[in-house]
Amino acid sequence: MREARYYIADGGVVSCELCPHRCQIKDGSVGVCKVRRNIGSKLFAESYGQLSSIAFDPIEKKPLRRFHPGSRILSVGSYGCNMRCSFCQNHLISQSKPKTEHYTPEKLLGLALSTHRNLGVAFTYNEPLIGFEYLLDCAKLLKSENLKVVVVTNGLISKQPLEELLPLVDAFNIDVKAFSPGFYARHGGDLETVRRNVKRAAESAHVEVTALIIPGQNDSEEEMSALSEWLAGVSPELPLHITRFFPRYKLTDAPPTPTDTIYRLADIARRRLKFVCGR
Repeated sequence: MREARYYIADGGVVSCELCPHRCQIKDGSVGVCKVRRNIGSKLFAESYGQLSSIAFDPIEKKPLRRFHPGSRILSVGSYGCNMRCSFCQNHLISQSKPKTEHYTPEKLLGLALSTHRNLGVAFTYNEPLIGFEYLLDCAKLLKSENLKVVVVTNGLISKQPLEELLPLVDAFNIDVKAFSPGFYARHGGDLETVRRNVKRAAESAHVEVTALIIPGQNDSEEEMSALSEWLAGVSPELPLHITRFFPRYKLTDAPPTPTDTIYRLADIARRRLKFVCGR
């Protein structure tokens, strides 16, 4: 645990400024993400250095298809998230606190350097941006050793912390969960923030986008047409991954996404985007 960045103290309440929720956190309580806690009118990042998951993955699994293809990357995750998706595919670490092991940034750097043929570190599995301080400290060390920094994220972060992080990140995969403000509102997010951050990140780093398709919720041809048209306005060469939903967490009554739906939506996206992967 360490003191957090980006907060304002006002009496016994602190306002967390890290993401658009702007949580007003009373003494002893945590924000929406469940990892940023007010202790004595100071905000602390409780998940700092607490890793729940460590793996050595193909870069394509992030998924990144056009960033050092064929390479492998050390992948780490912590716990917590600033969204509440009923369909979360990693809810055991994003919506609860699992068993963790403490890794200082120096210890993580040592592991990254000792892993054979390792490209760098991908911060993934849960939402890495809510652990902003740890991500920032690790990224600085990793870049000093010419290792790549990858962030797999929902893109829900405020403008100023994103600007601080951008010079240290080589690649993002940003999950655009739907192209509907109402969909985002139901799951604790904000589409306009994500749109802004996709566009800004693409000006600074390699960016790929993932769209998880849920039957009956975000699987219309009209929505995919609108999403791909907007992404093409950012760049027609921005890769899009269209992926299948499988029943998870609180959404167990919906069927898996039919493969035919994925193929159909991928064909629509290819009208405007050069690199579309449907799976």
